[in-house]
Amino acid sequence: MLSILKTVGRYCLKFAMWFGILSVASVILFRWVPVPITPLMLIRCVEQKADGKSMTLKHDWESLEQISPKLQLAVVCSEDQNYLKHVGFDFKAIEKAMKSNEAGKRIRGGSTISQQTAKNVFLWPGRSYIRKAFEAYFTLLIELIWSKERIMEVYLNSIEMGDGIYGAEAAAQYWFKKQASGLTKDECAAIAAILPNPRVYKANPPGAYIAKRKAWIKQQMNFWGNQLDYDKYKDEDEEPETKKKTAVKSREK
Repeated sequence: MLSILKTVGRYCLKFAMWFGILSVASVILFRWVPVPITPLMLIRCVEQKADGKSMTLKHDWESLEQISPKLQLAVVCSEDQNYLKHVGFDFKAIEKAMKSNEAGKRIRGGSTISQQTAKNVFLWPGRSYIRKAFEAYFTLLIELIWSKERIMEVYLNSIEMGDGIYGAEAAAQYWFKKQASGLTKDECAAIAAILPNPRVYKANPPGAYIAKRKAWIKQQMNFWGNQLDYDKYKDEDEEPETKKKTAVKSREK
């Protein structure tokens, strides 16, 4: 029995060592190399095939400079308003989500843009504790190895923005027949509004719920400014909901 435990222990140790090496290497690689495909994209293709649908996978990588700054701002306003202040986890948002879920309200998440990026690029969808543990691990890695600009670039090129539509360029072409660099404020807000469930909601034309979300996101964009400012600090006591024309600012590392 003791020998069996030792053997299992050795295998677990080897697995942990190789997992650590490969995971760090992959994060370092994607610090500079575009992410060609993600586990979610492959899973969706299998699901489409199982449902008897034609497999759709539209994904065109674009540099951050070729994606409208308005879209960058829109997803921050919609998904993670503390994006440039935290180091991967927004504990206040997580606490609010837990309280809301415990109260029996509509299920909401507290994931940051960094967490969503880690999940989309390296992991599979799901709510298990194991998946969440891996998500936390990869979130810490990308926050340590990537810049905030790189996390945003990978996020906007990898997330699901429609049924079989991944990334800003494919979404811009699909929803508005234009390049991501030319998206207007209204169009950026519409794309950001569907992110909670992009396979169900439509950015164009928007339904009543998405139209309401889009209006709120545009209001937040007005409060925050016209684009992200990755190079400056954000005043700790300044609330984005009450300060107009304020750019999102960055925590230097």
